[in-house]
Amino acid sequence: METGDLSHIRAEKVIDVQGLCVCPGFIDAHAHSEFTLLADGRAEAKVCQGITTEINGNCGLSAAPLLGAAMEQREKDLDELDIRERWNTFPEYFALLEGKRSSVNFVTLAGHGNIRASAAGYTDKPLSDTQKENMLELLSDAMKAGAKGLSTGLIYPPGIYSGTPEIIELAREAKKHNGIYTTHMRSEGDMLLEAVDEVIAIADQAGIHVHISHLKTGGERNWNKLNDVFERIGAAHERGISLTCDRYPYIAAGTDLDAVLPSWAFEGGRSRELERLKNERQRLAEDISRKSGDPSGWERIMISSVNSDRNKWMEGKSLSAISSASGKPVMETLFDVLVEEELQVSAIFYSMNEDNLKLILKRPYVVIGSDSSSRSFDGPTAKGKPHPRGFGSFPRVLGRYVREEGTLDLGEALYKMTGLPAKIFGIQRRGTVAKGFFADLVIFDPEQIIDRAEFNDPFRRPEGIRHVLVNGVPVLLDGELTGALPGRVLK
Repeated sequence: METGDLSHIRAEKVIDVQGLCVCPGFIDAHAHSEFTLLADGRAEAKVCQGITTEINGNCGLSAAPLLGAAMEQREKDLDELDIRERWNTFPEYFALLEGKRSSVNFVTLAGHGNIRASAAGYTDKPLSDTQKENMLELLSDAMKAGAKGLSTGLIYPPGIYSGTPEIIELAREAKKHNGIYTTHMRSEGDMLLEAVDEVIAIADQAGIHVHISHLKTGGERNWNKLNDVFERIGAAHERGISLTCDRYPYIAAGTDLDAVLPSWAFEGGRSRELERLKNERQRLAEDISRKSGDPSGWERIMISSVNSDRNKWMEGKSLSAISSASGKPVMETLFDVLVEEELQVSAIFYSMNEDNLKLILKRPYVVIGSDSSSRSFDGPTAKGKPHPRGFGSFPRVLGRYVREEGTLDLGEALYKMTGLPAKIFGIQRRGTVAKGFFADLVIFDPEQIIDRAEFNDPFRRPEGIRHVLVNGVPVLLDGELTGALPGRVLK
C-alpha cells in the first residue's frame, strides 16, 4: 500500500511492524468489569489480550441503577474490592469512573436485575403498576445517560422471577432509545430450546435487536440440541429478526456457586438466602438433586474463589474433593461453604463440548466475549483462581482456533473481535482502522499468539501480542505494560 512521503513526521517512538498483524483493538463483547475497574483501572489482563473496549452491564447486572435492595445486594461485592464510594445512577457512576480513569474504553448496558431490584426488591410476586412504571422510568433514565441497551440474567435473582411480558415491555422501552436487548437466557441446558424461543418472541414483539450471551449447550444430555438452536436462529433471521450471539473459547462455564440453588432460595435477597441455607437444607438438597439428575456432577464443579483465609485451600478443587477432605457429604459441604463465605463464592462448571464450541464459533453471527471482569496481576483484583477466559480468550481464538486448528480464518476471527461487535453495539468510529477513527490498535505476531492461562494457574499472560494502543496512547509497548490510563466512557 502506498503511504506517501512521511519524512516530515517526527515521532517519539517508531514501532517496527514488519511481519506483524496490525488490526483494530479488540472489543470484548461480554465483560463484567463495572466494579473491578473502580478498584483497579489498569485492567492488565484485558490489555495483555489486546482488548481496548469492553461491553459491560451483562447478564442483568450493571453499575447502576443501585437503589434500595439493589444497593444492599451489592454491598458485599464493593467491600470485597475495598470500594468505598457509593452511587445510585449512571451519571454518578460515569463521573466516578472517569475520575479514577482506566486503561480500556467502557461501554455498558442497563441491567434488568438492577432495575427490578431497585423498583421491587428481590420478591417473587407480581409487580404492581407503580413498580412497572418505575422500572420503565429507570430504564429510560439509564438509556438517556448513555447505556447501550437492556440486559437480562434470567437464571439470577431477581430476573429469575420475571415473565416474558415484563421483558417485552422493557425491551420496547429500550428500542425507543435505539437500544439493544442482550440476555443470559432462562436456560442453557434442559430448557435451552424453550429459552431460545422466548428470546426470539421478545425480539419479534419488541421489534428490537437481540443478542444471546455466551451461547452454549450445558450438560451432556443437551449437547445434541445445538442443531435445533441453529435452525431456530436461522428461521428467525429469515423472518427478518435481528439476532446475534457471543461466546468465549472454553468448554467450562464460570459463575457464582449459588447458581446451583433453586429459584425460591433467592427470594427476599441475600439475608433470606443465607437463612434458608442454614435452616432448610433438606428441601434445598431435594430440589438440587431433582434438578441435576447427575450424582457425579460435583466432580465437575471447581471452587475458583472464596473470601476467607480459612477456606483458601478450597480454591482450584472440586466440590467432590472438598467434600472428601472435609469428611462431610457433598451437599452439606456446598451449604457450609456458601454460609461461611456469605455467598461470596465463585465456581467453574465443566459442562460443555469442544465440537459444539467450534460449531458456535464458526457461525457468522457469533462474536467473541470473555465473560470476565478486568483483573491485574497484583493489587485488589489479583485474587483466587478465576476462569482463564479473563486472561486468554482473544489470544486463544487466534492461536488455537485460527492458526492451530483452522476453525476460523484470520480475517473472519478478527472481524468477530472488532468490526462486528462495534456494529452490534453501536460503537462509533471504532472497530476499524480508518481515517477519522479512534486509534485503538493491536499489533501481534500471528505465528506466536497463544493463551497461557490455565484453570489452576490463571494469572498468566498470553504470548505474541507486542503493542496495544487505546485512543492513540500505548498501554502495551514492546510487550511491556506502560501503566497509561487513556480509556474513555463511551456513551
